[in-house]
Amino acid sequence: MMRIAVIGQSVFGLEVYKELRKEGHTIVGVFTIPDKDGKADPLGAEAEKDGVNVFKFPRWRLKGKGIPEVVQVYKATGAELNVMPFCSQFIPMEVIDHPAHGSIIYHPSLLPRHRGASAINWTLIHGDKKGGFTVFWADDGLDTGPILLQRECDVEPEDTVNTIYKRFLFPEGVKGTVDAVRLIAAGNAPKIVQPEEGATYEGIQKKDNAKIDWNQSAQALHNWIRGNDKVPGAWAEVDGQKVTFYGSSLLDSGATAIGQPLEIPGASQPGLVAKAGLMLFGNDGKTLLVKNLQFEDGKMIAAARYFSSGSCASVELTEEEKAFAEQMRGVWKSILTNVDAIEDSTDFFKSGAASMDVVRLVEEVKLRASGCQLQNEDVYMNTTFQDFIQMCVRKLRGEDDEEELVVDYVEKNINNMTIRMPHQLFINGEFVDAEGGKTYKTINPTDGTAICDVSLAQSSDVDRAVAAAKEAFEEGEWGKINPRDRGRLLYKLADLMEEHQEELATIESMDSGAVYTLALKTHVGMSIQTFRYFAGWCDKIQGCTIPINQARPNRNLTFTKKEPIGVCAIVIPWNYPLMMLAWKTAACLAAGNTVVLKPAQVTPLTAVKFAELAARAGFPKGVINILPGSGALVGQRLSDHPDVRKLGFTGSTEIGKHIMKSCAVSNVKKVSLELGGKSPLIIFSDCDMDKAVRMGMSAVFFNKGENCIAAGRLFVEENIHDQYVKRVVEEVKKMKIGDPLDRSTDHGPQNHKAHMDKLVEYCQTGVREGATLVYGGKQVSRPGFFFEPTIFTDVQDHMFIAIEESFGPVMILSKFKSGDVDEVLRRANATEYGLASGVFTRDISKALYVSEKLNAGTVFVNTYNKTDVAAPFGGFKQSGFGKDLGQEALNEYLKTKAVTVEY
Repeated sequence: MMRIAVIGQSVFGLEVYKELRKEGHTIVGVFTIPDKDGKADPLGAEAEKDGVNVFKFPRWRLKGKGIPEVVQVYKATGAELNVMPFCSQFIPMEVIDHPAHGSIIYHPSLLPRHRGASAINWTLIHGDKKGGFTVFWADDGLDTGPILLQRECDVEPEDTVNTIYKRFLFPEGVKGTVDAVRLIAAGNAPKIVQPEEGATYEGIQKKDNAKIDWNQSAQALHNWIRGNDKVPGAWAEVDGQKVTFYGSSLLDSGATAIGQPLEIPGASQPGLVAKAGLMLFGNDGKTLLVKNLQFEDGKMIAAARYFSSGSCASVELTEEEKAFAEQMRGVWKSILTNVDAIEDSTDFFKSGAASMDVVRLVEEVKLRASGCQLQNEDVYMNTTFQDFIQMCVRKLRGEDDEEELVVDYVEKNINNMTIRMPHQLFINGEFVDAEGGKTYKTINPTDGTAICDVSLAQSSDVDRAVAAAKEAFEEGEWGKINPRDRGRLLYKLADLMEEHQEELATIESMDSGAVYTLALKTHVGMSIQTFRYFAGWCDKIQGCTIPINQARPNRNLTFTKKEPIGVCAIVIPWNYPLMMLAWKTAACLAAGNTVVLKPAQVTPLTAVKFAELAARAGFPKGVINILPGSGALVGQRLSDHPDVRKLGFTGSTEIGKHIMKSCAVSNVKKVSLELGGKSPLIIFSDCDMDKAVRMGMSAVFFNKGENCIAAGRLFVEENIHDQYVKRVVEEVKKMKIGDPLDRSTDHGPQNHKAHMDKLVEYCQTGVREGATLVYGGKQVSRPGFFFEPTIFTDVQDHMFIAIEESFGPVMILSKFKSGDVDEVLRRANATEYGLASGVFTRDISKALYVSEKLNAGTVFVNTYNKTDVAAPFGGFKQSGFGKDLGQEALNEYLKTKAVTVEY
């Protein structure tokens, strides 16, 4: 272990200091900056608490030479190594070179690129794809010493100085600095001479040189604005005053430019004040969006409110609100110690407040009014005391939540209509980009082309969504409204879905490949029915009274209460994107829970459209959160998250097992699983042949076979087997394969390419094992992911295709001996799955006997696929447990509490 002097400041310096102490090093002294306005730097304050010697020299050098008294104090510490994690002072070389191990410095760029104090700014301004930091050996140059250690990261398209610092440069920088000390202690620290090739030095970014040059591309303008966000702030002259721009993002080339024009001197064309913010244009005609603007007096506003920023009428305070205002006046006074009195016109920042004071003020408000949840931006946008109090009161009254929903649509003219699709995450009542601006392309299976870019949620987005859902459940309006009002919201949502049903069906068809007529009737139609059904249950959830032994004569009353669980995660599949959302979400919301839902990565669009409709229906912020993203990242984080109390999943058995394990290990979440199936359909010779053929076709080919209850195996009595196969082949040949938006199409594309490829392999396996391929089995020769309806006969029980689910348009036919009911039941039940099943016979006694013996959650008799919102749906064995639909589904999202009262 070494004797180390820490020279620097800030929270970054503090974290490095703490980690070095944990490593067992002796901190012989902390050299930091003097107190400012009576406030100590965090590094110095922490060291003083630990009893470490703290020195606060205003300077180390005078006229280029070390101040002898200061240098002497330093040398007296006996430091063996100087660690300078963040140092804004000039340190003389006699201090740098004094320790036996020298001095190391943290620098937030990949040296030799971006030498100088504004390295992070210039990394963004230059549009670097890679950023990072360097720990180097200090010398008498400016960031030119030998390199000890470097770490790099990707620079995301929407990164600002703040985001890249928080995401990587701060946490990894602390670790990297400590790792560098470890290398020195072990005697393994390299000294790599910096190359001159690629070396750059840029000056310090200050307000006066951060003016925007509008004669640049949109990308360059975006880089300049984000590279100066938040300090020093990129600015331009607008309406005769300096306006600073914050929160820049690039827009898709197809973004609709609708808004009120704003003349900006020097710009290639006027900006547009739109619902989403201020749209700006580069000299290449491409577009960027700015979210916030700050004026010379320090006042910050949402850019979307540029033309209405002063139009908000004052509210008259109640006596209780006046008392709160006086409390906050005292808080302002305690922060602004140099101000004699806090007047209504007192400006927080002009009176000397800094960014740390903003954090304190936000926390002080939370302590005094938990219902007033402020963000730092709220303070920047309401800088005078009067504006600040008015803003707080509006939040306390809930009036602040009436903001217009801002949606960045992707618009397409298709199916004889214009559809408007949100494409971002939906968190806490707002459409937002994913952390780091990550996106992916969702693909149209009809032709394999990209529909649009969709935000790709990250783990941090899951944490934000869960936090929003938890706050909405525990503190928000949702937990306080009565059940009938909750039902009214669900009814209103169903009405809005019905108003938009053609648009929803078109999006569903385009994103999943569902035939439009089926999407309209089933995907969307049943979703609307589901929300209406569960809306009616909201005020009918009840417990019961229980006559316990001690009830008399001791006057005891025992009763049960059905209560919502809390934050529920829902993970849905890609075969019925909207309907699977509705089946789980409607019951979850009716029970009073809040939800974080992950749609399938390949079919996100109806889920984010649903989020828009839910917001317009009036659901409070945080109640519904939608996170498109990968199962491995988003699904896993939801399974692991300690604040999620229930997870509902529909998908494969393999993933279901993994989720169940994660939910158990994390916090023993309640789980419901609807998993794989290999549903048997038994067709007896006494059936109605026409109906058995028609329904058998539907049982297999409905929704392109992408149907969890699809008949995975048909057992046909041998004396009608050949006739049945002949009839089915005739019907399959009549099916029209084509564009799902064509009203005459029977069979659309499979959902995505990977699934289609699996179907090809599945059929090849069937042929290899000796099954007879009667029809189909190949990809259709046309663009997109089309697969032929397929029929196999002579399928033996041991074959792969007899055991495993295809989840596609593949009919698997096997014979059974005439009259041998028990034998065919044995074969039908000889599977690890138990989701659904069916039987066709005119003999009611036989039908009832078979339905009793079939080991499946649903049995269809002389019909198939006839699900209804009032009938419970779910499987046995490895097809999962728990129910969707019907009254039983509510129990999946409720907990039962027993209460005993002695009176």
